[in-house]
Amino acid sequence: GANFIGSYTFYLLGSPFFWLTIPFPSQSVPYLMGPLLILKFACASATGAHYIRRYVTRGDAAVLGGLLYAFSGFSVYNIFFNSILNNGRKVLESPLVYRDGAYEIDFQDLEEKLRDPQTTLMILCNPHNPVGKIWDRETLARIGSLCKKHHVIVISDEIHCDLTVPGREYIPFASVSEECRDNSVTCIAPTKAFNLAGLQTAAIVVPREALRHKMYRAINTDEVAEPNAFAVQAAEAAFSEGGPWLDALRQYLLENRMYAKDFIGKNLPKLHLIDAEATYLLWVDCGKITEDAGDLARHLRKETGLYVSEGSQYGACGSRFLRINIACQRSILADGLDRLQRGIASYRA
Repeated sequence: GANFIGSYTFYLLGSPFFWLTIPFPSQSVPYLMGPLLILKFACASATGAHYIRRYVTRGDAAVLGGLLYAFSGFSVYNIFFNSILNNGRKVLESPLVYRDGAYEIDFQDLEEKLRDPQTTLMILCNPHNPVGKIWDRETLARIGSLCKKHHVIVISDEIHCDLTVPGREYIPFASVSEECRDNSVTCIAPTKAFNLAGLQTAAIVVPREALRHKMYRAINTDEVAEPNAFAVQAAEAAFSEGGPWLDALRQYLLENRMYAKDFIGKNLPKLHLIDAEATYLLWVDCGKITEDAGDLARHLRKETGLYVSEGSQYGACGSRFLRINIACQRSILADGLDRLQRGIASYRA
């Protein structure tokens, strides 16, 4: 069942503020995140784009935190990369370190990028897409401390936060410390967990008033702060009433993940499936077959009709990886894995 996490304020369609309690199923520590602004777009990347355009000066840098890019940080959702470049700003990459089949942050490299006087923004993905890693409290606190030290604002994309493996808890960046809370913008949405992207609804949480005002001005400059009425009702219904359904979904996704892991282990021993704690995605190391997973993805599409994402979309470090969506019926997953096996059998790098 869902645990109470905090009270969130929604400002909807020009109406007065009202309180809506949102239970986040994988959390256990209540905290007050503060006013939440509902937007009329479906993904967190749009928040980054609007902030970048208004407050990151041309020529300044945004760090992608995560595997694939950095400031956004580490091997992160590719649209963040695009949102920085498309707004005429500079991308700094701080790649995740891939060691012994798992990922970790290179804090020496991260601080070097944060120390750059032109770095003004870091985009963090928590839980991480595509790796599926849940960052622990110590890691998040260290990121927050470094960003505060070097005067870098953090945009934390937490859109996958509801889709943790049952029994695993995700830790909101803003809940870790006062430094993290007061120096961050958190992006959440019902679109991933409840499949509502078509309704174009997302939300941002900005606890510090001065930063919240800047964010409010950024999104209103581009007129994206007024969601449609269907989006409002759907978001409220999903967060308020969707707990039991979401628990069942998370269990089903876990079973899909275990099915895929078993299939790959038995039939595709040259592939290495990265262990994940969240998301509905598989991140698959194809390095023993090819260093160009994009070529493999095109072969799979042409020969078997199986569409998967090539890892290079998430930065150069992902060139030997494929990303596979398992948010589907088990029968569809089984068919897809069969196609994967056939395609790899006929592939010649």
